[in-house]
Amino acid sequence: MSREVEDLNRRLLRARDAMDRAYAEPLNVRAVAAVAHISEAHLSRTFRAVFGETPHRYLQRRRVERSMFLLRETERSVTDICFDVGFSSLGTFSRTFREIVGETPSGYSKGHGPIVAPHCVQLAAMRPRVVARVAMQSSSFGEAAGAAAP
Repeated sequence: MSREVEDLNRRLLRARDAMDRAYAEPLNVRAVAAVAHISEAHLSRTFRAVFGETPHRYLQRRRVERSMFLLRETERSVTDICFDVGFSSLGTFSRTFREIVGETPSGYSKGHGPIVAPHCVQLAAMRPRVVARVAMQSSSFGEAAGAAAP
């Protein structure tokens, strides 16, 4: 792996880590690109090539993952959880949640209670299943880009 590719990968990981830390805050491509010290267009293009999804979709998926935990483990309302995980619209939250998880947030809340299992099993159960939309490609990290989660 060349030094340039390694440097770009570090920058992209820095950007992804920033999104993971601040998922509930209003983020945009400009702010994330600034963390990685690359242009917005380059961030969008290379992030998708490396991780298999756009920065925006990655952020949405992280927010949905967090909302899945809150819906499962708390008695809070869907609306409260929607705003707490960083969505600014209940409609957008519900639509995105359904696209990623396959059911509505309220349906998920009613149908899934707290998980009583080892932590590693809980983490696996909380990850939404991602539908592969692109042909399998390997990324520069050695991962399959666009691969469906188990």
